[in-house]
Amino acid sequence: MDLYKMSLWRIFLVGGPVMWPILLCSIFALAIIIEKFWYLHKIKIDTQQFLTNILDKIKRHDIKEALSICDRIQSPIAHILKAGILKYDRTRNEIKEAIEDASLYVIPRLERNLSMLATIAHVSPLLGLLGTVTGMVRCFQTIQAKAGSFHPVSAGDLAGGIWEALLTTVAGLVVAIPTFVAYNYLVNRINHFILEMEKAATELVNFLTE
Repeated sequence: MDLYKMSLWRIFLVGGPVMWPILLCSIFALAIIIEKFWYLHKIKIDTQQFLTNILDKIKRHDIKEALSICDRIQSPIAHILKAGILKYDRTRNEIKEAIEDASLYVIPRLERNLSMLATIAHVSPLLGLLGTVTGMVRCFQTIQAKAGSFHPVSAGDLAGGIWEALLTTVAGLVVAIPTFVAYNYLVNRINHFILEMEKAATELVNFLTE
């Protein structure tokens, strides 16, 4: 049986029952990755240009327009800067506290589902290993059954269990490797975004309290 000529569905069935949870892991991982990429693309803005516009309005004492700009921009950076601008006439500590409070709502939204993605990346190879073990168990069951009936064990008798053992391992790694790569990429993107937010917030606080 040539693996490269088999359909994906046939390969999936040969892999045994452990292939089902591996398939579910792949579906969840793909859904999370697509959602995170779409969300990060949606909130991406030119932070420096946005901050310059905000500070320019504040210089002109046009606080209402600065808040209006924040409302028009659908980005977490706009949300936390708006929280600081609303306290423009307060002390430095009050402004910083308002920004920190806003970030408590923003940052968890950025990091949502990342832990699940990491879990899938770690669990998928373990599921593959589980499939390997169950496949080898099938092989030894076949050997025991043949030995008990005094029939010789052929390679064909063991092929099913070995197929299951190998395919589940491959499937687990095929899901885990790209998931882990995507997880690390998304973590780096989000950390960079959070760093931009912190820099913008610091500039705003310094400007408002000069």
